[in-house]
Amino acid sequence: MKIITATNKRALKRVTDRTHSMDPTWQESIEAIVDDVRKRGDKAVREYATRFDALRGTIEIPRGEILEGARSAPPTVRAAIKQAARHIRCVSAKQLPKKWRTSVLPGVVVEQRVTPLDRVGCYVPGGRYPLPSSLLMTALPAKVAGVPEVFAACPNPQPAVLAAAVEAKVTRLFRIGGAHTIAAFAYGTATVPRVDKIVGPGSAYVAAAKAYVARDCPIDFYAGPTEIVIVSKNGNPDWVAADLIAQAEHDPEARAVLLTPSRTLAHKVKQRVQDQLKEHPSAKPSIKKNGVIVITKTVDDALQLANAIAPEHAVTDTRAMANQLVKAGTVFVGAFSAQAAGDYATGSNHVLPTNGVARSRGGLSASDFVRVNSVQQLTRTGLRQLAPSVISLANAEGLRGHAASVARRLE
Repeated sequence: MKIITATNKRALKRVTDRTHSMDPTWQESIEAIVDDVRKRGDKAVREYATRFDALRGTIEIPRGEILEGARSAPPTVRAAIKQAARHIRCVSAKQLPKKWRTSVLPGVVVEQRVTPLDRVGCYVPGGRYPLPSSLLMTALPAKVAGVPEVFAACPNPQPAVLAAAVEAKVTRLFRIGGAHTIAAFAYGTATVPRVDKIVGPGSAYVAAAKAYVARDCPIDFYAGPTEIVIVSKNGNPDWVAADLIAQAEHDPEARAVLLTPSRTLAHKVKQRVQDQLKEHPSAKPSIKKNGVIVITKTVDDALQLANAIAPEHAVTDTRAMANQLVKAGTVFVGAFSAQAAGDYATGSNHVLPTNGVARSRGGLSASDFVRVNSVQQLTRTGLRQLAPSVISLANAEGLRGHAASVARRLE
């Protein structure tokens, strides 16, 4: 793990640069798959699923097979899934926007209406590790929001994933993954219905496919390799190192960053990371490539740098530090707020924005699964009170027809 100083502008730029780039040839192959599925439907999905997912059997998993597989998950895992689900439902219920109605003037009423989407598609990765938590984090908020049809797709659904599907009461489950699954959700096939929104984390291929179909089907957000930024002055070196490694083991491209004004802490954490990598070698590629410790002049400088990175996960020592760290997908406060707890069981969603998207939004929530629109109703009295302003502004913009549409009603 590299140690640099904040005065090394060239090295620091590599830490803060969130520019996303992709090989054009690689991008073209993703787009070709999506376009092929859009054109040929199930036939294309099956061909790609056989090639990339080693598909055997039907694209959709029969209900009986889901239940049988779920029962084979260890009892401790099923119990953990139930507890995590309770917490996710609890938090999701708080996230829903509220309906309201207000009278801005006598005879002028504006209402906010909140209605659930009709159908959503939840993508659950199935590559390096089975991820039942990702199914819970995507399907349960949709269910809490009142979405009638919640579909999930996973290329290799292990018993734990099937148990999560049962707990979340997903409507249908498909054993496919990759760009072809995103295309099937976005445009529909004979087997996979078209959805109103696609959510969930995935590989770089999946993220690229989501970005490509977003012009036709809404998505949650672009999600690249996972990342963690820890801002600490007095942290426990063993625990800081453990958090860095925990996030690094997700993906060879994962980013693990410590920002600290303490040279002592920086060197202790570097040593602990090296020691712990012996127990967790799967984290070594990303630690070697994207693991970095930045020594800043002050804590405030570290926090300012963290906001510039706008990470997916942020960890801080104190509430005061957390209050300054406003650009992050989620923030963990204090020594015992292990980032891994949020991945599984706190109830807060672990589907979070990466690549600097946290500059403008946080993680997935129940509010992502509803439509929020307005209803407006005016009486003659209400329109008469607004008419001078409406007509004046419309004429100022040169939109005479707008002004006339109001004036004619009052003649």
